[in-house]
Amino acid sequence: TPPPSGDCRVAYTVNAWNSGLTASVSVTNTSSTPVNGWALAFTLPSGQSITSGWNATYSPSSGAVTARNVSYNATIAPNTSVDIGFQATHTGGTGRPSAFTLNGTACTVA
Repeated sequence: TPPPSGDCRVAYTVNAWNSGLTASVSVTNTSSTPVNGWALAFTLPSGQSITSGWNATYSPSSGAVTARNVSYNATIAPNTSVDIGFQATHTGGTGRPSAFTLNGTACTVA
């Protein structure tokens, strides 16, 4: 279980086409202490399913998803960001998740 985290902000950008999309996600540590080991939880809109990702591991591929750090980006220093993303299929809905939590703490959505 990842340790508790401080404040965070998430920026989420979607680039969609016919039946696919990519999502770029920037997670910023807005607290004064580092986050060592992180898990970003969010719920994908209905009809979206992750097919591949980068800079994080994603599980499961649809519904309530958790993105976890990989070995080279486990620490998010204060006032810095980690950029992750994924490719997904969709059935017409290309919206973004409405809420994100970092190690169980709600993040501001930019």
